[in-house]
Order: sequence, then C-alpha cells, then structure tokens
Amino acid sequence: MSKYFRLLTLAREVLDSSDIEVDTLDLSLLTSKYGRHIHPCKGCAATAMPLCHWTCSCYPNHFLNQTNDWMADIYERWTAAHAVIIISPLYGYQSPSPLKLMIDRMVCADGGNADPTATGGKDGSKAKALEMAGWRYPQHLAGWVYGLIIHGDVAGIEGSRRSLSDWLDWMGLISADAVARLDRYIGYFEPCATSHEALNRDVSVQEEARNVARTVAHAVVELRTGRLHAVQPKLDRTRPK
Repeated sequence: MSKYFRLLTLAREVLDSSDIEVDTLDLSLLTSKYGRHIHPCKGCAATAMPLCHWTCSCYPNHFLNQTNDWMADIYERWTAAHAVIIISPLYGYQSPSPLKLMIDRMVCADGGNADPTATGGKDGSKAKALEMAGWRYPQHLAGWVYGLIIHGDVAGIEGSRRSLSDWLDWMGLISADAVARLDRYIGYFEPCATSHEALNRDVSVQEEARNVARTVAHAVVELRTGRLHAVQPKLDRTRPK
C-alpha cells in the first residue's frame, strides 16, 4: 500500500466519523485499471477562453480513437463535492502525471464556456468575438473548500504545495486553513525501501494528516450553514482571467 494511500486512509477515517460522505478519487487507477484514460488538454483557451467549454467537449474524438475519457466522470464528482482534499507524493520533484493530467483538464473550471452553442462548437472566430465583447470568466467551482497533503523524501514539497494552492485559489476555492495545507518529508534522505517504516515512526505526520481532515470537515460545516461564505469578502475580480 502506497504512503499516499495510507495518509488518505487516516484522513478518511476522520471524515467518516464527521458525518461526511467521502468519495475517493484514486487517480492511480490510470496505471492499473483497464480502459481508464485522461486525455491531454488541447489548449482551446489559448485561442480564446469561450472556446474552452465547461465541461470539456474535446472528447470523445472517435476519428482519433480518443474515447473512454475519465474526465467526464471526474467533472461530475468535483461539482458534487463541498470540499476536496488532494493527497499526493512527488514524482521528479513535482506532481505525478495522473494528477497533472487532471489539473490541465480542469482549466475549463475557471472561465470555461457553459454554452458550446455560443461558439458553434469549436469555431475560433466566434470564441474570439465573445471574449473581446467582454467575457466574464465564470468560476464554476468557486466557494468549494480544499485541503492538501503533499509528501516527499528529498526536495520539492514546498513548491508542489504552493503551486497546488495557487491553482485551487485561482479557481476560487477556499483554503480550510493554513493547517489544511500540509507538506512533509517522510524518511528524509532515507532509502525508499524503509520509507514505510519511516511513516510508521512518524506519528506526528500521521496526526497532521488527520488534522487536515478535521480542519476541512469543520470548514464544510461552516460552508453548509452559510457562515463560511458570510465572512468571505465579496469583491469583483479586478483582472478576471
């Protein structure tokens, strides 16, 4: 069992005991389950933001055999959630490729066009005209709550945690608290072969993972009662892009 999954189990135990329904999205299934695909982002937003549809309409593309796109299910799971906790190791000092594939495809959550007919499908000229007329860049996940647990063994955890926080903040999600943005080394500069023993010994990081879940669970309660949004400043986006 991977270390990230062990940390996930600790967080889930807290959430399950908090009367919160948990939906575990295990992106590692891309590597181990038949027929799972997250196709790469095609960069429609680089032409004009309205050309990037919410949710993504680039797939399936049967002509190119680009089918069975898992993101169709993942979008629904994000929109159904009051909160998300991302738990991730580092691969090459940055986010693993399955997570990065999902992040790239989530670009439509911040500014994506919910009406594909407005661009006649993928008509770039129509999309440019809409953007130049004054696109409002709708934030489709704004107001959701988030937490992070990032772990590594040598370097890169702070940069990964900051970049993920920046991404979630930019989409309008709300950090549950500083406690909910956790980055920790497990078995610092120790062999990979003994890393699970290192996690067994590190009862502090185990409790910190539980604290991320506790903090997010508390924020979800505040969100459901309206108190969380009540304390958020209602400001227009000066630079809405």
